[in-house]
Amino acid sequence: MRVTCTVNDKEQVADGVWEGESLLYLLRERMGLPGSKNACEQGECGSCTVYLDDLPTCACLVAAGQVQGRRIRTVEGLADGEQLDPIQEAFVECGAIQCGFCTPGLVVQAHDLVERVDNPSDADIREALAGNLCRCTGYEKILDAVRLAASRKAESL
Repeated sequence: MRVTCTVNDKEQVADGVWEGESLLYLLRERMGLPGSKNACEQGECGSCTVYLDDLPTCACLVAAGQVQGRRIRTVEGLADGEQLDPIQEAFVECGAIQCGFCTPGLVVQAHDLVERVDNPSDADIREALAGNLCRCTGYEKILDAVRLAASRKAESL
């Protein structure tokens, strides 16, 4: 089947998509966007989180055929060319990136939180990131990064 969708503000067309193919496979293998990671394939780890029509979604749980005519934004799409999004900058500054496997999903989920909630509390941050697993950082640096991005956003308002 043919799937046409908008990915990171560009129309994309994929031919030969098979029925059981996931959005994650479509993004990584057909569209060359390796940011979203393939870890659990069960929606448990959050490493493949992308925006689907402006809602954070585990790409491994969405059939590629379901994205026909829809909008997807990946971690690559958060940056503006070479300029990182403030949440991406905060992750780098705070050392919230270690092995990097969980980072794309965490960044997308944290981006969504900072966009929706002004000055999120630690409880807000923990709740928003509850579906994202990280084995390296112990989460403290990730929390620091979200706090930093949120405080910078608040200062800019």
